[in-house]
Amino acid sequence: MTTHPTLRQNTDFPPTEHPLRRSTDPAPHPMRRAEDKAPTRLAVSLVIPALNEARNIPWVFEQIPDCVGEVLLIDGDSHDATVRIATQILPTVRSLKQSGKGKGNALRTGFLAARGDYVVMMDADGSMSPAEIPHFVHFLENGYDFVKGSRFVEGGGSLDITRFRQLGNHALLALVNRLYDATLTDLCYGFCAFRRTFLDQLDLHATGFEIEAEMIVHALRSGLRIAEVPSLELPRRNGRSNLHAISDGRRVLKTLLSERPGGQKATAQPASAPLERSAS
Repeated sequence: MTTHPTLRQNTDFPPTEHPLRRSTDPAPHPMRRAEDKAPTRLAVSLVIPALNEARNIPWVFEQIPDCVGEVLLIDGDSHDATVRIATQILPTVRSLKQSGKGKGNALRTGFLAARGDYVVMMDADGSMSPAEIPHFVHFLENGYDFVKGSRFVEGGGSLDITRFRQLGNHALLALVNRLYDATLTDLCYGFCAFRRTFLDQLDLHATGFEIEAEMIVHALRSGLRIAEVPSLELPRRNGRSNLHAISDGRRVLKTLLSERPGGQKATAQPASAPLERSAS
């Protein structure tokens, strides 16, 4: 079943100064709706992997909404001032060193350390707006187990993805939809949220960028109730991406093939999980 609830502009937040915003950045809390309920403090853990993101952390931390009870910065042995700046901006941040290398390892380190009922993952480069988090949490509070952002559902978009990456994403997405009889609209996008009680069912082992696909495949296979919500991907604010489209795409493909129903690593029968999408 697919629903398209109407999003309303929330006017409860006083205007603030945002000196680091671009003219193309969305307004604060673009996805918040009047009917969204504020979750209990400490109910939401925000996990942010970071490697040399000192120039981007201020913008990201500036927009973290009040519903987030704890922020976990998972540092990949940065040689810049990432950790120091994060601590200066948000003294309560929990800064952890990841146990190995790669984005997947960093995320798994953060997930295991999180204490909230809900866990949200997002990048540290400014390409994802923390102001969208309440929209993700809304669906977790209303019966969904796993919520993923989509750049290609109505209301979403990307100001950063290249034509080559978009074609690769669509090809890998088509494979997932075929293998699991799903109707997802985005795959390789790391803005997701889930109930922490389902961490064991997600059974994550990936070490690199392929963890995003692994999470979705395991959520589908475990029969978790999934919601897709529109998300606007912004350009990285500063620096160069650690993503390598070809090599990381191969890792994603390898993960999908090894995890396919009947494959070597697939130990459970594929489950048809209900999918709901929200559009503005």
